Amino acid sequence: MSDPSQTLILQSPVEGVVVPLSEVPDPVFAGLSLGEGIAIDPLGECLHAPCDGEIVQCARTRHALTLRTDAGVELLLHLGLDTVELEGQGIELMVSVGDRVRAGDPLCRFDADRLAQAASALITPLVVTEAAGWHLLPSHHDKGARIALGENLLVLALSTAKPVEAPTQGPLVERHLTLALAAGLHARPAARLRAIAREYGVSLEVHHEGATERSSASAESLSALMNLGLVAGSALRLSAQGARGESALDAAETLLTTPEADEQIAAESKSALTNALGVGELAGLVASQGLAIGPLAIYCPPLPGVPYDGEGESVEAPRLKHALSRVAKDLTKAEAQAASQDQGAEAEIFAAHSAWLEDPALVSAAEVYIGDGRSAGQAWREALDAEAERLAATGNDLLAARVADLRDLQRRVMASLSDDHHAAAPDLPEGAILVAEDLTPSELVAVADQRPAGLCLAGGGTTSHVAILARARGIPCLVAMGQALLESASDASDESVILDAETGYLALKPSSTQLAEVAERIEDRRYEAEQARAKAHEPVVTLDGRKVEVCANIGGAEEARLAASNGADGVGLLRSEFLFLARDSAPDEATQRAEYQAVLDALGGRTVVIRTLDIGADKQLPYLRLPNVPNPALGVRGIRLWQSQPELLETQLRALLAITPLSTLHIMLPMVSEAAELSEVRRRLESLATELGLNERPRLGAMIEVPSAALCAASLAAEADFLSIGTNDLTQYTLAMDREDPFLAARADVLHPAVLRLIEATVSGAAGRCPVGVCGSAASDDLAAPLLVALGVDELSVESARIPAVKAALRRLDAADLAAELPDLLALPDAAAVRRRLAELVARDDKNQPITTSTTTPLVRC
Repeated sequence: MSDPSQTLILQSPVEGVVVPLSEVPDPVFAGLSLGEGIAIDPLGECLHAPCDGEIVQCARTRHALTLRTDAGVELLLHLGLDTVELEGQGIELMVSVGDRVRAGDPLCRFDADRLAQAASALITPLVVTEAAGWHLLPSHHDKGARIALGENLLVLALSTAKPVEAPTQGPLVERHLTLALAAGLHARPAARLRAIAREYGVSLEVHHEGATERSSASAESLSALMNLGLVAGSALRLSAQGARGESALDAAETLLTTPEADEQIAAESKSALTNALGVGELAGLVASQGLAIGPLAIYCPPLPGVPYDGEGESVEAPRLKHALSRVAKDLTKAEAQAASQDQGAEAEIFAAHSAWLEDPALVSAAEVYIGDGRSAGQAWREALDAEAERLAATGNDLLAARVADLRDLQRRVMASLSDDHHAAAPDLPEGAILVAEDLTPSELVAVADQRPAGLCLAGGGTTSHVAILARARGIPCLVAMGQALLESASDASDESVILDAETGYLALKPSSTQLAEVAERIEDRRYEAEQARAKAHEPVVTLDGRKVEVCANIGGAEEARLAASNGADGVGLLRSEFLFLARDSAPDEATQRAEYQAVLDALGGRTVVIRTLDIGADKQLPYLRLPNVPNPALGVRGIRLWQSQPELLETQLRALLAITPLSTLHIMLPMVSEAAELSEVRRRLESLATELGLNERPRLGAMIEVPSAALCAASLAAEADFLSIGTNDLTQYTLAMDREDPFLAARADVLHPAVLRLIEATVSGAAGRCPVGVCGSAASDDLAAPLLVALGVDELSVESARIPAVKAALRRLDAADLAAELPDLLALPDAAAVRRRLAELVARDDKNQPITTSTTTPLVRC
């Protein structure tokens, strides 16, 4: 039996449902930036003390409290997510700083309904922000378990580890600034400040200039930081002591003076919507760029028909459960298919819908309506109507943008419960510009098949899922146009309007001159695309005589046929994991062989590069249990999987060796970091080929996705038959920026000089030994693609639809001229500087055939 003096028990502060901290939909809590802990989705309306202690912090906005035990452990109770925006509304504090409390004492009451309408979630994290020599033991509560108020929730044990040493002393430096965070210094930025202090090894303090009460706090104490009561506009003085104090202050100043991402989006939205309008013009936010001319067509489809009255709870509750299960399976399949086709945006949307479908609050609300006598379909309709109204009423643009996702779930589930199969999308006039209050993602997919010229939405936002899908399909789209759009559209005739989704307006009464100008611009682009398609099947030779292959990235046989029809010189990447996703078990040898053979047949003798199973990090298989590690992107994935799962490789290699002809098959290994890994697979491949009595051997290559592979390209090229650079992963590993992190995605740029130098090192190391291709998204980047060719890359692999345009652009490229600029480009400090310099090269007025470009044409000679 453990010594009670060596353990500290934390009780549940509220009745609710257990949520692992890592699954809280907030990157700061989920990433453990504030510390370890757990979260509760509350069913009660009062938070209680999880243990004895002293209240040392109460947020100005009453949404967060910090309790310190006699042992020095500090615990943060954070009521809901994004509740700082409520400014304390709906929350009543029952304690003050300095109060002593006992376990179970009430700390604050809250109006759950009011908070649910305005906060992004009521999930309440309990975080150990200062361990003081204690550590958390693993929780014995499963995800989704219901826990009672006061029930034992977590246990901390006294640690025997040595305490962390204080930062090295050094010079003291200071800086004055004004806080720019709209929500003030709340939990997220406080956690980041502490991380900055630890990263740079300094003692960092924040001083509130002109404060009448507590005026300074150490970055090591989140409670002290939040107790400063800092709001937007507060005057601050930062002090840092340590050898790297100036660098720490640079990072801290950037954090505290840069509006958070959501604030920037809101500011940009307001600015765009207040632009001056011309006569007969309506402004909107550009969600997907492009131009369109056509008549307006209003889209207002009815919901699937469902009975209003139900047959009782015993019938309707199971009926709803089965419908939710069916829709969940459909979403899972759709997500897997999108992921296998590298349609990341769509895969993320389906995943988000799946998560929302599992929301117990929505299901519970529907069950209440069933209890009131509604049918399952009607109950689901009313539950989601109510939730949509709550989101729309928040006034938060990002939350309001999620209403369309709720409507999509509403329609999907109701359709599953409906006998009315005639609620399909209405027919649209050819070339119409679609007008709607908003669209759900599935509605957009349906109407996209009717090829609308453009989209105009009264609601929505640039971050909505519909906006993402419109961009993916190249449909010009304006959003957030307001009710004036619907009113104007209802009075519109069949005459053509102009949708300018580049500058952001809809011209309802364009002049004949305007129509002619826009029509000419559209025709020029159409002609360029038509010319590119006409020559899509021809080889690419640059102006300076370089031969470059343009291949396709695909996910299966159907896409292989599309690639061939679009003029692909081959397949540069077949993502074999598409066969392994959305299944209950791994595909057998026969299944794999049939699919691989269909791909080779579709390409008619052109080279096909098939990547072996690349699972791990952001792609997981339900039937393959990988180790749970802090950073899966640096864990077991790609080729590393074969050491623990050799049977998967064995089956896949046998399936690959069974297809014909092997002369056109290239096998590519992902996540290779050194030549020994490649050698080991080659030995196994040779052994299997001998065992099968084969005379031919497929070519074997490696992906360059990690810096070690790029720097050791010469030794890899001595073993490999070809190399292919995966620029997405190479960029994230080089810059240490997770490409799935929305805060870093824009900065994870392949044109960073460090990434370009690694690409240059790869090409140089492989020179004279084996060819080098690129199968990452950079191959389709308008500026990056020609630069890759100038660096010496032999082959670009892009999405099938991009093949004609990429080929046409490369035929107008003088790679030698651009290569002459490489020393200057690689010497620039960052990706932004490289992009600026490339833009200057594009625009320069050189009499000797200047390098030019457009939004659809990479760097080329005229």
